[in-house]
Amino acid sequence: MSKRKTFIISAAILLVSAAITFVVFMTAPEAEREGASITTAMLVDVVEVNRGNYTPTVVATGTVQAAKDIILSTQVGGEVVSISESFTPGSFVKKGEVLLQINPADYRNTLQLRKSDLQLAKTDLSVEMGRQEVARNDYELIGEELPADNQELVLRKPQLDAAKARVAAAEAAVDQAQLNLQRTTVRAPFNAHIISRNANVGSQLAPGAELGRLVGMEEYWVAANVPVSKVNWLTFSENVANAGAEAKIFNTTSWSAGQYRKGKLFRLVGALDTQTRLARVLVSVTDPLARNAGADSIPPLIIGTFVEVRIQAKEIPNVIRLSRDYLRQGNTVWVMKDGKLDIRKVDVLFDDAEYAYISKGLSDGEMVVTTDLSTVVEGSKLRTESGGAAQDTASTERNQE
Repeated sequence: MSKRKTFIISAAILLVSAAITFVVFMTAPEAEREGASITTAMLVDVVEVNRGNYTPTVVATGTVQAAKDIILSTQVGGEVVSISESFTPGSFVKKGEVLLQINPADYRNTLQLRKSDLQLAKTDLSVEMGRQEVARNDYELIGEELPADNQELVLRKPQLDAAKARVAAAEAAVDQAQLNLQRTTVRAPFNAHIISRNANVGSQLAPGAELGRLVGMEEYWVAANVPVSKVNWLTFSENVANAGAEAKIFNTTSWSAGQYRKGKLFRLVGALDTQTRLARVLVSVTDPLARNAGADSIPPLIIGTFVEVRIQAKEIPNVIRLSRDYLRQGNTVWVMKDGKLDIRKVDVLFDDAEYAYISKGLSDGEMVVTTDLSTVVEGSKLRTESGGAAQDTASTERNQE
């Protein structure tokens, strides 16, 4: 077979193949795809709410300070001749206990001199009384009536008044000398904890010299800061024993878990904190150093410690208590109603560290959504695992391609 015929036959085969392929593609049925779009109710967790009476807790931070805190100083000067062993930092002393003795020798001598002066003044008064009697007898012998001014001079009344004044001055000098002698013995003014001491045996002290720092050990205060909006919800003692709101003091950095000290809300300080603009309150804690019998299990308070205070507020009646985690932006709450999302605006009467206390916007038995939703649309379908919500719905639509 010649090359020409071979070429023609090959070309014809190719053309027939191309024609068949074209006819197959043109006559094939068009493909159809069937798809489904399913709309599903969102799975959520809910909590039922009910009204009741609740006692919230106000959480604040504060610093421990002493109710009695003084710098002990001398009232007389002199050399320190002895110091009590109890007068050392960290020790405890009782009211009236001797802490320090200043050399009393000079003050004893001064007292003796003042007593001598008093005795001389009394002697002069006695002599003057005798002269008074003589002058009165002489005046009666004269038998003449003199003017009142002249009569007092004749009867030596000015001299008598002067003698009496010298006696009074001498008595005051004795009292002062006696008082100065007593002041050479320095005593504790109250049951105290010694914080510091600034004197030793042999020290020469001037009047007013600082001897040390003493704090009362029967009561400490915790000065705490609370929001001004919370003040009206707190109960203070107002000079009535044990009438203040209960408070618990925690030191989470130093004390064991669950340890706390009890106190009573004592006073509202009448000025805001200059930095935080919060109200300042005082919480009273008795036996702060845990020295009473049976107090071994509670930790002592240390002055200057930064602590957390949880104060019991007044009871709030007829409100719904809801975790703050379930209170949404703008004081709204997500409520599941008839299987749908209801975004509800509520009135929050009070809130503490854990809960919001709602007065309006929610009713007894309503279900509050606790799940965080990525898509929040009013009326969105909701469901719970218990099946108490709307059932899933699906719709199918066909699309051709």
